[in-house]
Amino acid sequence: MDAPTPRASAWATTMHGHGHGEQVVAHHDPHAGIAPGEPIGRTAREEREAATLRAGASLAHSAGDRVREEEPDPERTCFERDRDRIVHSPAFRRLAGKTQVVVHPRDHERTRLTHALEVAQVATSIARGVGANVALTEAIALGHDCGHGPGGHASEDAFDRFVPGGYDHGPWGADVVLAPLNLCRETLDGIRNHSWSRPAPASIEGEIVSWSDRIAYCAHDLEDAVHAGIVAAAELPDEVVEVAGDTRRQQLGVFIRAVVGSTCATGQVGMDAVTAGALAALRRFNYERIYTRPESLAQSRSVVDVLDALVRHYLRHPGLLPDDFRDGADPVIGVVSYVGGMTDRFAFSQAVDLLDWPVARLPRAIG
Repeated sequence: MDAPTPRASAWATTMHGHGHGEQVVAHHDPHAGIAPGEPIGRTAREEREAATLRAGASLAHSAGDRVREEEPDPERTCFERDRDRIVHSPAFRRLAGKTQVVVHPRDHERTRLTHALEVAQVATSIARGVGANVALTEAIALGHDCGHGPGGHASEDAFDRFVPGGYDHGPWGADVVLAPLNLCRETLDGIRNHSWSRPAPASIEGEIVSWSDRIAYCAHDLEDAVHAGIVAAAELPDEVVEVAGDTRRQQLGVFIRAVVGSTCATGQVGMDAVTAGALAALRRFNYERIYTRPESLAQSRSVVDVLDALVRHYLRHPGLLPDDFRDGADPVIGVVSYVGGMTDRFAFSQAVDLLDWPVARLPRAIG
């Protein structure tokens, strides 16, 4: 039997940490420290928010406004608790296997998970700059796309056929996917209404995430497309380059500063007309050259065909569903929830295994 490697043996010696006075510490030579004092728990954090956030920001209070009443957490504010619940949820983890722009992303292309993290980075930068509630902003940003199905926005087209009133990933994420987490009303509202086609969110933090989502996907989708050889930065319209530059780093900096500056000046979350025009031009460029290019449209049609067939198959064979998704009152909700929760890879493999779907007709990566 092989002996552990020297590295594995060295790692095993850290099993119990190191004695340091009355403490056990992580390293044998600790030198960093902080002034001793009382733990900064939920009540102190709430007081800090009330004292430092701008008027109009959402303030955490006790256990929060939830559908099902809970006891408040001793350490975390209600919005910090929401953020943690989202990060630890299966729906959030599965975003790692879901399309952002192209199916089967390569090593450096975004997934829905990296997109959510990048939206959170943009949103918290703005929230800090304007004096809004960072914890609530981050919770909304991390959860905003948990209602997306496999294959990107094409999944919404597929599920539209089965959901009365149509399938929208914002409301579906808030009201179906994340409902078991019992999140605060403000968090769910921001997730439900982050898309610009929806009613405005009720909170300033929700408005910040709406802008941050657009800023993030416009800059990041372009960067992915450039790396994939779909477009070149030199093809960007002058109105984008002259205002916001031609790299992701430049664009994010310009757009974030514009929202912070405009919001602080007016009290309304927004952007000055010139910078907003550059963002709109960038989005229009992406729409025409990336999202609706022939290869992308063909990919979307393929996604719709696969997901439509899977939903119909499970409706005919409900016994194949896991117990948690067998909804006797509304079988369609259970089936759409199950298929919508699938990663790209699992959905496409199910099509092959259950439906004998030809591999040649599966959505293909685009480069």
